[in-house]
Amino acid sequence: MDKKLTLSAPWVLLFHELEAFFAEDKEVRVILDADSFTIKLYVSDEEKADALTQLLPPEKQIGNIKVTITVIPPNKLGVDKFTLFQKAFKGNPAVNYTRSINSLYNNTMNFIVFKNKVVQYFTDDLGDINHVRSTLYQDIAKELFGEHEGIFYCTDTPES
Repeated sequence: MDKKLTLSAPWVLLFHELEAFFAEDKEVRVILDADSFTIKLYVSDEEKADALTQLLPPEKQIGNIKVTITVIPPNKLGVDKFTLFQKAFKGNPAVNYTRSINSLYNNTMNFIVFKNKVVQYFTDDLGDINHVRSTLYQDIAKELFGEHEGIFYCTDTPES
């Protein structure tokens, strides 16, 4: 096996995370412009684009580099976060379903339940000889979208 060891810039890993997360979503295309440290998400559904614009950080600091994340078309929507998640993930095969549950003291708990599938994508992690990261959609979502009060990322149970 004659593999050439290469290291990529940290913002390329962020691009690979976004690309892996939306790989099966036909309404989202992720493009990296490495020269300007910009990741662009081209979204064909306007509501999904609006939701992603509000959920994804507009820029991410990686060391001394600011990576810009741009969703095209631009945001025009102003609704609650769970509705934004539902619109952003609509039609994405990675998501099995979303559910809101009223808990004790009338608090609403919102769950985004992802497909029970291991997702693999390229990484320059030297801890893996094949340069592949294996994780779940739930973990990628947590990394990309961060924590939001009352919203929980989950993985569905396997079918029996």
